[in-house]
Amino acid sequence: MAVQLPYGITYEYIPASTTAQVLGATGAAGDTLCRIIATVTGLTTNSLTLLDGSTSYVLVPTGTAIGVYSIDIIADSINGAWKITTGSNVTAIAVGDFS
Repeated sequence: MAVQLPYGITYEYIPASTTAQVLGATGAAGDTLCRIIATVTGLTTNSLTLLDGSTSYVLVPTGTAIGVYSIDIIADSINGAWKITTGSNVTAIAVGDFS
């Protein structure tokens, strides 16, 4: 569930082992994603993939070192809702303006 911040910006928590979680209540083309903060807690199965509709981008590949990574996106979705998939050793917080 997204939490409303000032000026229409929200943040949403994505737990580990999540498949294609839609950002926002329904998500839609035109939603703005500003940043993803990924927390990697283990060296295996720690990938994070961002999806714009059906187009996917691996932002944290498997084997990434343990730590916290702030990834600036600052883009509008073109092909549908933003979605995030996480491995079992990574969580994320997505910040943006989601439908």
